[in-house]
Amino acid sequence: MDLKKQFSDKALEDFKLIDQAVKDGDEQAYAKLMERYKRPVYHMILKMVRNVDDAEDLTIEAFAKAFKNLHRFKKDYTFSTWLFRIATNNAIDFIRKKRLETMSLDSSFTDDNGEAVHIDVEDHNLNPQEVAIKSQKIELIQMFVTKLPAKYQKLVRLRYFKEFSYEEIAQELNAPLGTVKAQLHRARELMYDLVKNKKEHI
Repeated sequence: MDLKKQFSDKALEDFKLIDQAVKDGDEQAYAKLMERYKRPVYHMILKMVRNVDDAEDLTIEAFAKAFKNLHRFKKDYTFSTWLFRIATNNAIDFIRKKRLETMSLDSSFTDDNGEAVHIDVEDHNLNPQEVAIKSQKIELIQMFVTKLPAKYQKLVRLRYFKEFSYEEIAQELNAPLGTVKAQLHRARELMYDLVKNKKEHI
């Protein structure tokens, strides 16, 4: 198979970077791949979730998942196709979960027999795939959270593990909302750096 006939120059450069990242553990290769695709991935996710903070979080998760599984990447299609599929699936899972969370705990519906059916969000068990996705997400973030400076660790745990909103975090920590947003933004930047240097953390 002649890769040159099948793929663009950029795709071939990506393949080279992937080889350097996987075989040689080259941190610069990870960094270049992230540099190339961070903005496009972010903008694609932003269109899906329509929230800047969530899009930033999901972009980190997409790269963390992609880099963790980079050794499984096959050159049957471009890296960008593969990465965007991971990012899209992750965003869809997030959207599904958010829709579930928008139900109030005491929502009631009427079934076909006219009986009132009470819905408790806690009763909605995740299916095995959703459980796997959630545990992988938590496992990935846990790898990074202990590497962060102490002042960011609690923020990240509340945001990613307990899935608090920004307002809830501000209330929990008795801190101004602006401070919480600024510190979480900084924590995200630090996590991007950790994702780029993944070979030390996996």
